[in-house]
Amino acid sequence: MILNCIIIDDEPIARKLLQEYIDETDYLELVGSAENPLKATALINELDVDLIFLDVNMPKMNGFQFLRSATNLPMVIMTTAYGQYALDGFELAVVDYLVKPFSLERFIKATQKALELKSLKQKSSSAADTQADHFYVKCDGKIERVLYNELIYIEAMANYITLYTDSKKLVVYLTIKGIQEKLPADKFIQVHKSHIINTDKISSIEGSMLNLGNTKINIGSSFYDDVIDKLLKGRLFKR
Repeated sequence: MILNCIIIDDEPIARKLLQEYIDETDYLELVGSAENPLKATALINELDVDLIFLDVNMPKMNGFQFLRSATNLPMVIMTTAYGQYALDGFELAVVDYLVKPFSLERFIKATQKALELKSLKQKSSSAADTQADHFYVKCDGKIERVLYNELIYIEAMANYITLYTDSKKLVVYLTIKGIQEKLPADKFIQVHKSHIINTDKISSIEGSMLNLGNTKINIGSSFYDDVIDKLLKGRLFKR
């Protein structure tokens, strides 16, 4: 599982340190940064953002003003040199509050909270959909019905995804994050930044390669341990 992140901080040194910490953490990916919340709004609207690293004291609009004025924000971790604002941050339901300078260890602890929250959200969403055997997507001016048990895998490219089923291929204006949150988590897993697969369609596993009939899908290095654990746990029979 990958969390797409953006940084909102007016200090170049602070942005650089956060970028280095994100690069060191295999479940985080930096997709953008901004000097203030006003510039960040466009990024949030355009990109698939799971997590914001938000400074407090910034020109034009501070972090708390931004939190109070915005709606439907992704998860937020506050990063500031002022520890006295921590209570205000938690009252606004931020995931964590990091006081500068903070260590990589403290950074990882905070981001793991965000990772767990995303996982819980996905499980809750998939539980609500367990009774359905299909879903609908808009494609080429039509609303197409897709059966879960016919969907083989999903491939992402920019803001589009391609659904490969037993009988057709559908190109849909949707992100991989957007569809992943709707799919049953016990049946579909993300195995790469750009691929989600139907576990029922796997015929064999060769190293980091999944064989789905005539299709081969590579497991991304940051996904490998989690994917193999989910696929084989309690199911691998060996001497």
